[in-house]
Amino acid sequence: MDQQLADLNQEVKTLTGKLKDLKTEIAKVIIGQEETVDQLLITFLAGGHALLEGVPGLAKTLMIRSLSQAIDLKFKRIQFTPDLMPSDIIGTEILEEDHTTGKKFFEFNKGPIFANIILADEINRTPPKTQAALLEAMQEFEVTYSGTTYQLERPFFILATQNPIEQSGTFPLPEAQQDRFLFYIKIGYPTEIEENQILKHTTGSKKATIKPVLTGSEILRLQELVREVPISDELISYVNKLIRATRPETSNNEFVKEWVSWGAGPRAGQALILTAKARALQQGRLAVTPEDLEHCAYPVLRHRVIVNFKAEAEGITSDEVTTGLMKSIFPAEKARNK
Repeated sequence: MDQQLADLNQEVKTLTGKLKDLKTEIAKVIIGQEETVDQLLITFLAGGHALLEGVPGLAKTLMIRSLSQAIDLKFKRIQFTPDLMPSDIIGTEILEEDHTTGKKFFEFNKGPIFANIILADEINRTPPKTQAALLEAMQEFEVTYSGTTYQLERPFFILATQNPIEQSGTFPLPEAQQDRFLFYIKIGYPTEIEENQILKHTTGSKKATIKPVLTGSEILRLQELVREVPISDELISYVNKLIRATRPETSNNEFVKEWVSWGAGPRAGQALILTAKARALQQGRLAVTPEDLEHCAYPVLRHRVIVNFKAEAEGITSDEVTTGLMKSIFPAEKARNK
C-alpha cells in the first residue's frame, strides 16, 4: 500500500511538472494573463469546456492556439460568422460513386468538430441555430447526423471566444448553452508593464517556437486523477449551500431575491467541485481546500447566475452576487475547515 501511494505521488509530481512546462511554453508567446492560462488548464484537467470573453486584440485566439501547440492533439479552428451553417461545423453527406459497381451512395464527410481541441472563434457572431450545433458534442461527446451517431475522440475540448455582448453584430448565447461551459473566463487589459513587453516582443522579427510537452493520454490520466482527489463532506455541504443560495426561491439573502432572476442549477455544484479538485491537483496537492472553491466559484457561477433587469439597470453583475454570497457563507465554512 505504501508503495502504491509512493508511485501515485511520483506520477502526480511528474504530470504536474509537465503542466508547469506547458505554462512555460505558452509564456513564450503570451505575456501576462497567468490567471487566464491557469483557468484554461483547470478546464482541461476537469474535462470541460471554456468560454473566454474580452474585447478584440487581447490575444484570446493566440492563447488557445498556443495551448493547442503545446499539447500533442488534433486542433481545429472554426471562425463563427453570421452566415455559418450547422453543417459547416458537424459535417454533411456527399454523393459518392463506387467505381467498381457504378452505384452511387451518400457518405458522411466529417466537419471540423471531429478534433480534440476546437477553437470556436467569436462564437456569439453567429445566430443561435448554428450555435446549437455544438450542444450535443459538448455534453455527450458525440455527433448525430441523419440518424447515425458518431463518437468524438477523447480528450475533447471546446474553447470558445466571444466579444462583449454590447458590441455590434453579436448574438447572445442561450442560457442552456452557456451552462454547458465549465468556466466563463473574462480577460482584462494587460498591465502597463505587460503591455510594454507585448509591444517590444511582437513588433520584431524574432518568433517563438512552441513545442508539445503533453500528450492526449497524459491529459486523460490527469482527468482520472482529478476525480480521485478527496474533498471533505463539510466542503461538499458548503458547495451545496452556496449553489442553493443563488436561487431566489431558496435563498435567505435579500440581495439574491432582489437582483437574481435565475440561480445556478445542480451542474454548477458539480462544476465547482470538479474544478476545485483540478486546481488542487494542478498545484500538486491531493486534497481540496476552501481556497480552491473560492478561486473557482467566479468562473463557475458567472454564466449560471442570471441577474434581473433591475440589477442590470443598477450595474450589478453576477460576480457581485457571488461576492456577496461568499462573504455571507464562506467565512464560517472557511474557519470550520481550517
